[in-house]
Amino acid sequence: MKKTRAMVLTGPRKLEMQEFDLPEVGEEDGILKLELIGVCGSDPGIYKGKTRGAPRPYPIIPGHEIVGRVEKMGLSAQRRHGIKEGDRVIIEYAFGCGKCRACLAGRYTLCERFYTYGSMISCKEPPHLFGAYADYLYIHPRAMVHKIGENISPEVGVLISAILGNAVRWLRIIGNVSIGQAVVIVGPGQQGMAGVMVAKESGAEPIIVTGLSKDKKRLEMARRFGADIVINAEDEDPVKVISDGTNGAMADLIMDATGHPSGASMALTLAGTGATIILPGLYGPNTEVPLLLDKAVLKELKLLGVFSHDFPAVDAAIKIARRGKYPLSEMISHRFPLEKAEDAIRLVGGEVKGETPLKVVLDPA
Repeated sequence: MKKTRAMVLTGPRKLEMQEFDLPEVGEEDGILKLELIGVCGSDPGIYKGKTRGAPRPYPIIPGHEIVGRVEKMGLSAQRRHGIKEGDRVIIEYAFGCGKCRACLAGRYTLCERFYTYGSMISCKEPPHLFGAYADYLYIHPRAMVHKIGENISPEVGVLISAILGNAVRWLRIIGNVSIGQAVVIVGPGQQGMAGVMVAKESGAEPIIVTGLSKDKKRLEMARRFGADIVINAEDEDPVKVISDGTNGAMADLIMDATGHPSGASMALTLAGTGATIILPGLYGPNTEVPLLLDKAVLKELKLLGVFSHDFPAVDAAIKIARRGKYPLSEMISHRFPLEKAEDAIRLVGGEVKGETPLKVVLDPA
């Protein structure tokens, strides 16, 4: 029986290479040969043992930013997805149990049983391969599979689902960003960069990105992705710059992509009357974020929590990527072999002094 390698998290900060048998495939499921795996900003938290509403069911295989080729798939699944063996595809983070209240309401990203890749399904029992830090991934019958074809490289494909797809859902579908709105992105990381692209595609103007001195290269890249104004908040006052750039109206839509309490506080300060604030950051399950909520009341702000991507958002993200308008692959700053996954996680988690990565990926080959 064919084997696969996988990096297994056996407990907090305990990551090791293991080997598994590839599962048998029926009519409704399949196996993906992974080409690249993105190291998400949430992966260091998973590595450290951070929980999400329930204990981590160790052992687990991390990884949910997924691109690869279909190695094997049942005929029924091929017909349903409109793909064939050998096609390059991306697979969404969540697929849902299909039975809980959230899934029945169509909100499978919020599945109450946490049916998601790389996060909350143990690899202890077959089919094992529910995480992408591996050579192969199990394609569950409910998996959300998107064909991207040969014109989209693995380097672009790995950025579509859980980065660009996130931004489409957060800013466009939930936040309703539209033509002529002043948009501020707090934090020029991978999600901030994707937010710039979605705001640009939606006709927003001006698009403003704030960062710190360490983000100099990221802020330069934000301009290439469509930002009109970039701000080093250590050298300039964001309130003054944004007030000047909007004739005093301030921002119509703000996204805090920092994951730091100060970012959420800054978002309220930069908001204009009736503005929408998008909050995707996971600040920590026991972290209290002090906010001056009088600002939300007196300006009638909308504070929207957002989490992950879904099928319509990823479908739109693929179309944006396919046009080749944005240099998406330039976001990849670091590339590691699979066996160096722990080094990659520590880099993303800010544990390597002097390094400010943008997008880190694992290459099983």
